[in-house]
Amino acid sequence: MKDTIDQKPDRKAWMSLMAKAPEGRVAALLDAALPRPTFTWLRAPEIGSVMVRGRAGGTGAPFNLGEMTITRCALTLPSGEVGHAYVQGRSKSDAEAAALVDALMQTGAVNVMQAKVLETLEQEATAQRTKRAEKAAATKVDFFTMVRGED
Repeated sequence: MKDTIDQKPDRKAWMSLMAKAPEGRVAALLDAALPRPTFTWLRAPEIGSVMVRGRAGGTGAPFNLGEMTITRCALTLPSGEVGHAYVQGRSKSDAEAAALVDALMQTGAVNVMQAKVLETLEQEATAQRTKRAEKAAATKVDFFTMVRGED
């Protein structure tokens, strides 16, 4: 039986952050953090689509929501680390940058990547979620029941 406990929760988190990042943001943060290392393509960036599934109320039966365009790639560093990336949209340069960050997170550059790329992406995502929640809260209507005069 397959072990259902996620052995690499950190990698799952950083891959998710990069996949959802705004266009060009991962590449900009990577270039600001350090010079890009040389690498070899295992799978050059390619554009495709995936079916996005949803659940009614978050817990109901799954249904096909629609298709979404993604770009994926895989590369290897000269030292042997392999980086993968799936990013939303049609940006091959974003997929390359995300795969490089994934590979570099497996090297001695992990602290630089964590501090200058991933933590920045996390802060920006949190700020965006907070902004969206505040905007939604401004439209909230409180309904209450008035007591009529009877006991």
